[in-house]
Amino acid sequence: MPLFGKGMLIVFTEVKARDERDLNEWYNREHIDERINLPGFHRARRYVAVRGSPKYLATYECDTVDDLATPGYLHLLANQTPWTQAVMARFTHFHRLTLRLQVDLTHGIGGALASVRFVPDPRRRKALATWLRQTALPRAIARPGLLGAAAVENDIEIANAPLQEKSMDHPKADEAEWVVLLEGADAASTGAAARAHFKLSTLKPFGVTVAPTIGTYRLLFGNQR
Repeated sequence: MPLFGKGMLIVFTEVKARDERDLNEWYNREHIDERINLPGFHRARRYVAVRGSPKYLATYECDTVDDLATPGYLHLLANQTPWTQAVMARFTHFHRLTLRLQVDLTHGIGGALASVRFVPDPRRRKALATWLRQTALPRAIARPGLLGAAAVENDIEIANAPLQEKSMDHPKADEAEWVVLLEGADAASTGAAARAHFKLSTLKPFGVTVAPTIGTYRLLFGNQR
C-alpha cells in the first residue's frame, strides 16, 4: 500500500530527559489524534531514535502539501491547546519539514524507519528523482529486512506559511531539503541500508556537498482514519 496522499509533514523534536514522559503522553493522547482529524490528513506515526539524532521523529501523511498551509491548519497552529503550548515550550530541538512526495515505493508498515536528509542542487532535482525512483530506492529495498521507501522534498513556500501568518515561531526555511525514508522490519537492517546506499559520494552528482544526516528509528505509535 502506498502512502496516504502526496503530502507529508515531518517533525524532529527533542526535550530534556525530565520532560520525555509528558512529551510521549502528549503525542500519544492528544497531538497525533488532533492532527489526523484535520481535513486532508489521514495517518500519523512517531518514532524514537535507535541510532542518530534528533531523538524523536513524527510523520503526518496528507492529500497534498497544500493541506499544510490552509487557513484552517494555520489557525490551529496559531491557537494551540494548553498542553501543546506547555510541551512545545520545552522543546530543545524542533525541525519542521512540509514535504511534497516525489517517489513512493512503500509497502505496508514496518517497525523501523531510517531517515536520510540532504540538500541537493535545485537544478538537479529531476535527475535526482529519476535516480531515486529507478535505481537507488529499488536497490535499497531489495535488501533483506527492507519493506519500502519514499523520497520527499521540502516545499519552501509551504514551510514558511506559518511564519508569514505569524502563527509559529521557527526559523525561516531557505533550502529545499530532501528526505529519503527507508522502512523495514528491524532497525539494524534498515539503518544499514541507509548508510550503504546514501553516502556523500553517491549524492554528489546531484549537487549535494555535505554528508547526509542519517538516523535510524523504531516505531512508537501511529493512528489513521
